[in-house]
Amino acid sequence: MDYYLISARAGDRSPAGLLVEEFVLCADYTAAGIDGAEWRPENRAWSSSAELSRAIRADRALRGRVTPVSRQEAYDAFARLGGGRLPEEAGLRTLFQERRPLPTSSPLNLGGGSGARRYRILFAGELGADGLARARKALRLQPTGDPRVVGAASADSGGHGFTWELRRIGAGIAWCVDVTARLGSGPVTALGALLHHHRQAIRDQGLIPVTIERFA
Repeated sequence: MDYYLISARAGDRSPAGLLVEEFVLCADYTAAGIDGAEWRPENRAWSSSAELSRAIRADRALRGRVTPVSRQEAYDAFARLGGGRLPEEAGLRTLFQERRPLPTSSPLNLGGGSGARRYRILFAGELGADGLARARKALRLQPTGDPRVVGAASADSGGHGFTWELRRIGAGIAWCVDVTARLGSGPVTALGALLHHHRQAIRDQGLIPVTIERFA
């Protein structure tokens, strides 16, 4: 699950609310939707977060009031806000009221018969110099010489071969991690684990994951 603190003003780290989200994944690890719930101290109740989930990804000003945090940080903030003990994740799932669907479509056959899968993990937000340096380290990126690409890396895991790149989309509009997976005979769960790791590694730098798409 992903946890976010919502403050009253941009730049204010004092939480005024809590947002909990969980991506709904298809069998091939693309995103079909986002489940979630929002809690605010003024009504001391959980409510639907579908509109807030959409807004924090579309509205830059609102996004300035949102801080991605760990479960422990969310647990501590929830107690400070008067919510008591934050439910375990199984309990939180029972509070999800409305799913925010994400567009899905069959991937185009762009692999040229190679059997490779191509994914894009899309993020909203901006990476400062420090966040960019931490992202490079977390993803073990090396320079590519391509001005459109921050860096690239590759690894073998679970009998599969993976390569990935971090790219900026527009000027301060969005970022993405593009992953190419050449699947072998091992369990495909290694692909899911890698996509999850990369999504969390960039989220830890303050960006908000938007979707996971597949192009091939």
